[in-house]
Amino acid sequence: MLSSDPFKRFQPRHLIKQTVIKAATVLSAVVLLTSLSCGKRRAPTPPRERVAQRVALSGFQRGSNVVLSWKMPARNAGRGSILNISRADIYRLAEPSTSPLVLSEEEFASRSVLIATVPITDADFGLKMINYRDKLEFAGQDARLRYSVRLANAAGQKATFSNFLLIEPAARVSAAPSSLIAEVSQEAVKLTWGAPNANVDKSTPPNLVGYNIYRSTAENGTAKLLNKTPLNTTAYDDRFFEFGKQYYYFVRAVSVGTEGAPIESDESNIVKLKPVDVFPPSAPSAITLAAGQNVISIFFAINPEKDIAGYKIYRSTDPDLPKDKWLLLTPEPLKANTFQDTHVESGKKYYYYLTATDTAGNVSAPSDVVSETAPD
Repeated sequence: MLSSDPFKRFQPRHLIKQTVIKAATVLSAVVLLTSLSCGKRRAPTPPRERVAQRVALSGFQRGSNVVLSWKMPARNAGRGSILNISRADIYRLAEPSTSPLVLSEEEFASRSVLIATVPITDADFGLKMINYRDKLEFAGQDARLRYSVRLANAAGQKATFSNFLLIEPAARVSAAPSSLIAEVSQEAVKLTWGAPNANVDKSTPPNLVGYNIYRSTAENGTAKLLNKTPLNTTAYDDRFFEFGKQYYYFVRAVSVGTEGAPIESDESNIVKLKPVDVFPPSAPSAITLAAGQNVISIFFAINPEKDIAGYKIYRSTDPDLPKDKWLLLTPEPLKANTFQDTHVESGKKYYYYLTATDTAGNVSAPSDVVSETAPD
């Protein structure tokens, strides 16, 4: 039965329409708020820490050792980071020299041997070079050595392997020179040493091409090669040195290695030396005098030594007077090789001698005595 009230009849439809409108309004508000919240700026997220975890390995044979080197990253990660490096593991695989050159990391990991663990501290970063010496055990055999390095954190979690370094060691490499000594003179530091009499594998005669001479100015500093080509003698004069400066010298023998490449031996004993200048210069020479009115001019040759500080001129009217009693005309060392004595009397004969002084304070012997008479 239909209601007689027209408003009651249409009320449900009106209510449905209102509900739909209200719901749509609420949904629009939610969408608007969501879009506004997406546009809000939030605090910036710090970048993730990036620390290089793979090194580039290089190396070579020296005597009975393989010297391995790699450059550490610029910095280490924080101590709480999984990327914090605390050690470097060194692996080696000995394989026949005819083995394939290509080897997967999985094969290397299963066949190689961990030969050393090098502790790493924060002081080792900053692109510092790390070196490790592996004592050869396979020299003389038909073998190839394959090396790689892995960085690891304190928990033992390891990074990927470095590149593979392949070396075919030579057995007939000369032993190191011995008994290196140094003698200092005015002109040079003279080095002499004993020749090796065998190779590192005890075979004879030594595989010897020559010697390389090295010098550094710090005990752990990089040494400089002094000769351009290997020397064929057991002596060397270092003429480019400075008195009062600390030096460290050592010598290596040079052999012909695998495929004709030169291989150096281990170092000789290291000589620590600080040359002291105790060598007086030579006496001045070629002294000539020229007399003029109230003046006697003195001329002489410049000394050959490079460290001359100056010259002193002495005068006397009695040639038999002890030289330490003669009058010093130049209280300050004379820099030039000429001098004019203006304190002379006419008709009087004057005698002169000279000495040279170097920068270390060493004084030469007296020169020859020369004489001249002041003119009337």
